[in-house]
Amino acid sequence: MHLPRIQNPIQPEDYKKIARALTLVENDLDGAEDILHHLNLNSSAAIIGITGPPGAGKSTLVNALINSLSEENKLIAVLAVDPTSPFNLGSLLGDRIRMMEQFNKPNVYIRSVATRGSLGGLSAKIIEMVDVLRSCGFDYIIVETVGVGQSEVEIVGLADITIVVMVPESGDEIQSIKSGLMEIADIFVVNKADREGADTFANNLKKLVHQKATEIPVLKTIADKSEGISELLLAIKNYSRKALSLKPFLLTEKAWRLIQQKKMQHIDKKKLQQNIAEASELKNFNLYRFVNNYIESDL
Repeated sequence: MHLPRIQNPIQPEDYKKIARALTLVENDLDGAEDILHHLNLNSSAAIIGITGPPGAGKSTLVNALINSLSEENKLIAVLAVDPTSPFNLGSLLGDRIRMMEQFNKPNVYIRSVATRGSLGGLSAKIIEMVDVLRSCGFDYIIVETVGVGQSEVEIVGLADITIVVMVPESGDEIQSIKSGLMEIADIFVVNKADREGADTFANNLKKLVHQKATEIPVLKTIADKSEGISELLLAIKNYSRKALSLKPFLLTEKAWRLIQQKKMQHIDKKKLQQNIAEASELKNFNLYRFVNNYIESDL
């Protein structure tokens, strides 16, 4: 399948081709391998990862960024990642609702996608889908990942720039930031900065940032009022992409996820759930014996 090099505004036939390619890749359908093996990734598209805890206003911030970039006539793609339920393996894909105002813009393409059980918020499929979008010629690709906190470090292997969104209420937990999000943030955003304690929280965050070898910007925004968005965009544009010395590490992170997916793709999780439900009823059930037996029977 030949992917379009899109023009601004995106034409309806381009939307259809992009959507079809993403569907093939996401679901491992016939033609997916051919698409991936012939991607043209020599693109200047900036990949922006936006992460942070639930309720931080990530989707509202993405909305505000899209509005500002649209005024500059930029082509924007958004992958909005929602968590997969561990019980029914479904996903709400709620970002479709929160970003409704963007769907009629001819320069914006939005796709919701499920994590497919990835604890860090990114499945290997999302890596592949981002590369499909990169090959289409977008100016900006925004990946808004599920807010699962400090375990969401996988975004560092995908994005050119990682924005961690927090709220003033996170102030009590600021010390715990050191071991997790501090390691992956290229820019910190304190959103909902009109709330009480925002200035104190931002100042404490800046003190932590100043302990690092490379200073990380700490910006305040009120996304639902579009306040602080121009400063955030300026910080994004001024950010030099991750050093070339990091390139092998980032590619290794991607390769690791892709290899892991290939090795695991023959395991049917629903069938595994049925088997373990039956086995767990037995008196002498032992999870570790069950796993070893399952692996051996699968070889």
